[in-house]
Amino acid sequence: MATQESQVMSLPLPPTQYINLFSEENIRRNRTPRPPPPMQDSYSMFGIQYNNEEMIRSLESQNIKRLIPIHFDRRKELKKLNHSLFVNFLDLIDLLIQYPDSPRRTEKIDDLSLLFVHMHHLLNEFRPHQARETLRVMMEMQKRQRVETTTRFKKHLERVREIVNTAFAVLPEIRDDEFDNTDKVKMEIDTQESNANNRSDQLDRIMCKIVDGMD
Repeated sequence: MATQESQVMSLPLPPTQYINLFSEENIRRNRTPRPPPPMQDSYSMFGIQYNNEEMIRSLESQNIKRLIPIHFDRRKELKKLNHSLFVNFLDLIDLLIQYPDSPRRTEKIDDLSLLFVHMHHLLNEFRPHQARETLRVMMEMQKRQRVETTTRFKKHLERVREIVNTAFAVLPEIRDDEFDNTDKVKMEIDTQESNANNRSDQLDRIMCKIVDGMD
């Protein structure tokens, strides 16, 4: 039964149905789908093959005509592409107004598509840098939180030490002569108790003699 359930859960499902499988009851019973196996050499996404070795596919590997040089300033090239997009878009509007049936319309649409692909490619090349920067910011936030927690802990520790030291300072001092007086009082009490015992013994002996004399 468990094998059949695992096989059913391993089948591809729409996102909404896949999310529903992670209910509280399934999590409690350990019936949630298993994570997908790690990808090997290549994988397909939206009908396009991707290679794990290259994080971002080059334009040449996608059979796309390169409009920008290999070594370039991305900021300048993005500005140029943006300017070219506006110019080609205005040209397309003029063609649609003046010559709606002109074959140049498809050429302009292809040019716009190529420009958008280049802009998308340049923006994707910033993704690794963005990921590293995001990770750096997260680590800095964690470091700052830990430093703040350590600082608060040290402040509380110092406050507790002050309270303990103040409590010790308020306690009365016990001197050696107080121990001596205590010993003297104990000796006097013991002496009085022994004397009282001796007197009671003497009275007992006298009473015993009187009783013997009466016989």
